Amino acid sequence: MENLKSGSDVLFILLGAIMVLAMHSGFAFLELGTVRKKSQVNALVKIISDFSVSTVAYFFIGYGIAYGVNFMGSADQLVEKSGFELVKFFFLLTFAAAVPAIVSGGIAERAKFNPQIAATFLIVGFVYPFFEGIAWNEHYGVQAWIKATTGEAFHDFAGSVVVHAVGGWIALIAVLLLGARTGRYTKDGRVSAHPPSSIPFLALGAWILSVGWFGFNVMSAQTIDKISGLVAVNSLMAMAGGTIVALVLGRNDPGFVHNGPLAGLVAVCAGSDIMHPVGALVTGGVAGALFVVMFTVTQNRWKIDDVLGVWPLHGLCGAWGGIAAGIFGVKSMGGLGGVTLSAQLAGTALGIAVAVIGGAIVYGTLKAMFGIRLDAEQEFEGSDLSIHKIGATPEREASW
Repeated sequence: MENLKSGSDVLFILLGAIMVLAMHSGFAFLELGTVRKKSQVNALVKIISDFSVSTVAYFFIGYGIAYGVNFMGSADQLVEKSGFELVKFFFLLTFAAAVPAIVSGGIAERAKFNPQIAATFLIVGFVYPFFEGIAWNEHYGVQAWIKATTGEAFHDFAGSVVVHAVGGWIALIAVLLLGARTGRYTKDGRVSAHPPSSIPFLALGAWILSVGWFGFNVMSAQTIDKISGLVAVNSLMAMAGGTIVALVLGRNDPGFVHNGPLAGLVAVCAGSDIMHPVGALVTGGVAGALFVVMFTVTQNRWKIDDVLGVWPLHGLCGAWGGIAAGIFGVKSMGGLGGVTLSAQLAGTALGIAVAVIGGAIVYGTLKAMFGIRLDAEQEFEGSDLSIHKIGATPEREASW
């Protein structure tokens, strides 16, 4: 029976890994549709390259830091329990690799390719798994301290803080160190519009991400006996809440509408296993409003050129999700309990601190050593990639 159970768990988590892997194509198309046409090839190459580098970094370094497991043993050891540890690695890799995919959207159109690949390796190999190990594997006694102090441990079922807030706050640091795209803000204080190159591609990316998110959240149970339909319905309600509020506050703007469901889904990750569906709906709605308002503020008032709005979408909505789990997850608000608001505030603040410090170290060092911004000619062309390097012939280059 144990082998049968292990086999079913392997299939369960493998399907989750495949669904979240598919989400990375959603990241690609969301960025592809949002950036200008000259930057589309760069966006596509960057996302798949980041995922591959993330795989290597997480396999050899990151997973071991987070969970104390390495894969240097024999194949006989690796296939124990039907290779469950291997597919668990695959599943959690897709989460880890989401962090550089998030960052990619913020720094689009003016970041050098090779330094960003190096940043991906460092973030997925060291920064992300450091906090992942604290939140999901009780490293360094932090969770025990939070529980002793607040009554409960920090709860983040599917990564509102561990994945999204961490990715969004790292992205903010990278964006600030890069500076705005040339011509985005004029000397007299005006904002130069850089409209999306393709609303259909942007919408396709949003749909792929939304569908894959049900693997992201539901399969975070990791074993089939722990699966809960509550997670699925809460994800659905948060998605709807985020969409509706973004539709209204964004005045039918397609960019806001298609980021609305993502805002809701980011926010519900943390408490999707403990909230009542009405709480999830409210959580998603607040996230939708947070994205629309803060995207507008950062772009127009604060002059922060975060191309896809990943700090509002992931950084702020992810932090809100961590806090919301401590509000709508308690029994008095219709939740299942096992959380406290103070624990959620502490864990969320710690995640943001790790992201800000880690992001500053990684991008600050790369900026000082190699530079992280394209020169003026490369930025005008949309990339420092030569399309010859990705299999283009001169004839094909001319057609592009």
